[in-house]
Amino acid sequence: MPTTAAPTALPPLDLDRLPAIRARLALRAAEHDRDASFPTEGFALAHGAGLLTATVATRHGGPGAGLADTVRILRALGAGDPAVALVTAMTLFTHAAEARSANWPADRYRELLAEAAAGPALLNALRVEPELGSPVRGGLPATTARRDGADWLLTGHKIYSTGAVGLSRMLVWARTDEDPVRVGSFLVRAGSPGLTVDRTWNHLGLRASRSDDVVLDSVRVPLDDVVVLSEPGSAAPDPVAGAWGALGLAALYLGIAGAARDWLTGFLHERVPTALGAPLATLPRFQSAVGEIEASLVGADTLVDALAARVDAGDTEATGRAGIAKLLGVRAAIGAVEQAVALIGNHGLTLDNPLQRHLRDVLCGRVHTPQDDSVLLAAGRTALARHHPDPTPSATSPDSPSAPKGN
Repeated sequence: MPTTAAPTALPPLDLDRLPAIRARLALRAAEHDRDASFPTEGFALAHGAGLLTATVATRHGGPGAGLADTVRILRALGAGDPAVALVTAMTLFTHAAEARSANWPADRYRELLAEAAAGPALLNALRVEPELGSPVRGGLPATTARRDGADWLLTGHKIYSTGAVGLSRMLVWARTDEDPVRVGSFLVRAGSPGLTVDRTWNHLGLRASRSDDVVLDSVRVPLDDVVVLSEPGSAAPDPVAGAWGALGLAALYLGIAGAARDWLTGFLHERVPTALGAPLATLPRFQSAVGEIEASLVGADTLVDALAARVDAGDTEATGRAGIAKLLGVRAAIGAVEQAVALIGNHGLTLDNPLQRHLRDVLCGRVHTPQDDSVLLAAGRTALARHHPDPTPSATSPDSPSAPKGN
């Protein structure tokens, strides 16, 4: 039986505040993008509405929000400031995983929730390394945990560590120096001796996410402060966690596209060329183009929402289709913003308007796991196997190289 933490006075979840929070985030999004500055005040807003702890389990005194509510939250935050949305996503995914599996040391999770009751307590898993690349492609981390008395000493280098400068806890994926080797996520507190955040993030999009490098030099972690320490390959992938990531991030990028659409429609109503004497919004060409964008986004939003609700209901088929929804959702989001830019030309690319920022931000959707090639490979293999359950042609199959050929 998992240990149940004592209820904590977390901020109540108030989804009705999402429109107002979206609007307030948008007021400073351009400033944070320009300066690549971390939107600290945005996380304070999210915390006050209970958004950062929405997925904390009810047994821990949390709201116990599911994926459907998470999708709603991330779409709204993505429309306001996608950097706030992305770090919030990682925090919500971490709490949701703990709600399902109870893998954190009980005392450490209680401490985290006490901190989250008082203010923003941001979380993320640090997995990517310079040589390894994305761990979903295989391989072991170079970051090493060496046992030293009652502690582990962590040494290594993580890159693309989203929100690193503002994280309360980092779940650092590392290997032990044991024989046989084990891997796990070590709980590292912000400000730990030997922990350095190097300001390396200088990206085209999501500049305010501060996805900097993290360097660990013999950082001490108590022996029990590890989430799922096991031999490599012994832990099966969690398809539900994959669905949360795929659908949650799809919603975030669809939120960006929704903000781009909203700005575009406002621009078309305000822009009155002298030769026309009426707003561009009155022209059928622009009406049809906006209709294309709207149809694409409505379809993608509906797919993501429907699958999220089905995942919450335990539908394994929906869980398996989340990667495809992420691919389609991100494609729709990118396509919508690209269409908006093409529709209005130079006005869409000037730094004085937000459309160019939305374009830069939405392109980041292609980077997140699952990436398109992995989704398409898995979908293709599944479809082929459905029609030919036995992938090995028999010796007498018409498709077999050794089968007799007719004239």
